Amino acid sequence: MTNEDRRTLRTRAALRAAFVAQVLERGYAGVRVEHIAAAADVGRATFYTHFRDKEALYDHVVEVVLGELRERITPADWEGVGFTGRPVAELFRHASEQPEVYRLILRGEGDGRGLRALVDAWTTTAYDVFAERAETQRIRPRVDLRVVARAWVGEQAAVLLWWLESPAPRPGTEQVVETLVELSRHGRYWATGFDPVST
Repeated sequence: MTNEDRRTLRTRAALRAAFVAQVLERGYAGVRVEHIAAAADVGRATFYTHFRDKEALYDHVVEVVLGELRERITPADWEGVGFTGRPVAELFRHASEQPEVYRLILRGEGDGRGLRALVDAWTTTAYDVFAERAETQRIRPRVDLRVVARAWVGEQAAVLLWWLESPAPRPGTEQVVETLVELSRHGRYWATGFDPVST
């Protein structure tokens, strides 16, 4: 990697961090390119060398998060019958390492483009896994798996935002993930106390 490449990576990282901080402070509509550039300690010309506008920078922030998440969650994390909880645990761990970025995305800042991208990507992955499991185990789903995948992801997104914004001390990652796993395994009817798990 050349010095120029390293400088580009550093500048882009600084712009991402500045964008997230400024949006959380001012709200997406209140942030202008000059705010981001000043917070990143670069000139406006440098900003425009890397990004067309703040929307392009927002898309880049989301792309980086999704890329990191894909790298962290391996196919082995999805293996097993039913819901193992490993992909969810990795999602929560990743979010705990960069809570500001996830808060910005999950709040639907801007026009919700980041939230849609995250939910769509996670839903597509979940659907593919659920469909493959159903085919491999030769079972017929009772509900359209597209609906199952979207509901599963929506549940995680809502709980993750609640968890990130909960005042300290908040529930531990393991506790929240285990709750989501139990909810996935047994359903809301069971979770609310109406249907005991058969032994």
